Amino acid sequence: MARDARTTTVVTGLGLVTPVGDDEDTFWTGLCAGRPTARRCEELAGLPADFACRADATDLDEAVGGRAGWRMARFVKMALVAARRAVADAGLRPERWDGGRVGVVLGVGVGGVPVLVDNVRRLDANGPQAVSPLLAPMMMPNAAAGEIAIDLGAHGPSLAPATACASGATALATAHDLLAAGRCDIVVAGGAESVLTPLVVAAFAQLGALSTRTGDPAGASRPFAPDRDGFVLGEGAGVLVLERATHAAARGARARAVLAGSGSATDAHHPTAPDPSGRGARRAAEAALDSAGWAAHQVDHVNAHGTSTPLNDAMEAALISGLFPHRPSVTAPKGVLGHTLAAGGAIEAAATVLTLEHGLVPPVANLDAPPAEWDIDCVTKQPRRQEVRRAVSHSFGFGGHNVVLAFERARHADR
Repeated sequence: MARDARTTTVVTGLGLVTPVGDDEDTFWTGLCAGRPTARRCEELAGLPADFACRADATDLDEAVGGRAGWRMARFVKMALVAARRAVADAGLRPERWDGGRVGVVLGVGVGGVPVLVDNVRRLDANGPQAVSPLLAPMMMPNAAAGEIAIDLGAHGPSLAPATACASGATALATAHDLLAAGRCDIVVAGGAESVLTPLVVAAFAQLGALSTRTGDPAGASRPFAPDRDGFVLGEGAGVLVLERATHAAARGARARAVLAGSGSATDAHHPTAPDPSGRGARRAAEAALDSAGWAAHQVDHVNAHGTSTPLNDAMEAALISGLFPHRPSVTAPKGVLGHTLAAGGAIEAAATVLTLEHGLVPPVANLDAPPAEWDIDCVTKQPRRQEVRRAVSHSFGFGGHNVVLAFERARHADR
């Protein structure tokens, strides 16, 4: 379907901080190798889940540079580093752009809980004078969007959607709407999260959401596997630069992919469990297809939310087989990356863009085959070479938030 360039949204830059690597090539190689990153963490010793997926390839203080880092929580540093990388990948120079036409939308689900916990300890041990005067700005979830806007000189809308594990995808959907409405020419959008602290891990463990495979951390995150028993907590950031196609073309920028549409819907079912019928998730997927102008049978690939929890994976498998009976290929990056919460939707959107570019679908880590009763085509063992023109990326969050993004291969990439 021909698109109106004035309202088309293109991806021109990607920036990442992930457990499998921070530069694009390392990230993509690790994802395609299906190499899990979960490992034991000393600070989690004694907990029901003493392992996680850390993103520690980059010295964040060094990467942020200067004195600004002292006022930032870890999730903010990750977001800022990923944003700078995305802007550089897009070939943009913030000192030369019209900052009033540049927006920032950065999803964060939890925010600076580790900083809050540290200051509670200080308060208990030494009284109120020991609490950092920067605690409030460091712990607030919108700190990431604010610091990115400050760093880049972005004076357009600056937003911080919090839709739990769908936050990064919500940020991209919101950015798409801002561009389609003509309110911005460029939006720096994505998600970030870093909460690998005993309090948060214990909370998820008490909820029964985490895998307890303490004897095999690397094998714990196993999306769509018959013996999956919960997710593995991860951390990271993913940021995409989205532009109006006319703006990107005018400056001669490379369009890496088209964000063709997005859809959102709410389960209104339960605070943490997905609606087992998948009605909300299906409404979001159908809305994304409608926004993109696609029929379901035109989707070549699904980047699944795939958390490795019994409830989510069963619901999502039914959604995929019901809406896409032609059996598009399915991958689930959380087998490698763990569940990076708010960052997941943005990191996995970047992975979807790379699948479109490379014509290669990464395998689902730790999966031999899904249950026989699920009619879905999961890629396993090794990456699959495939002509992928259209793909959807699913993100589902606590609270019943469902977001689906529809990506299309950029026209110049057609073979």
